[in-house]
Amino acid sequence: MKTLRSHLRTAILALCAVGLFASRATALPTDMPQPADPIILASSDCYAIGQQVAEQNGGTLAKASQSTRGGQSVCVIVVLVPGKDGQRPRRSEIVVPQN
Repeated sequence: MKTLRSHLRTAILALCAVGLFASRATALPTDMPQPADPIILASSDCYAIGQQVAEQNGGTLAKASQSTRGGQSVCVIVVLVPGKDGQRPRRSEIVVPQN
């Protein structure tokens, strides 16, 4: 009788474990969500343009964002240019058409 009880207990525990793993497996997402392509691509393009503008001006890129001005898509770039003789950096905002 004692061995029957231990075998029964083991079988019940095994069934519970299988049920637990099966429920977790079915709860996992089946596909990956897709990002919103246009906004992400535009912001990365503006970032790359901002890095080039900052390099040309000898400064550091602080911000790069996309905007629409006059019906045209532009990048608003903020560059911090080092000050002279230990002064604070200058903030320079440059608007570049996004091509």
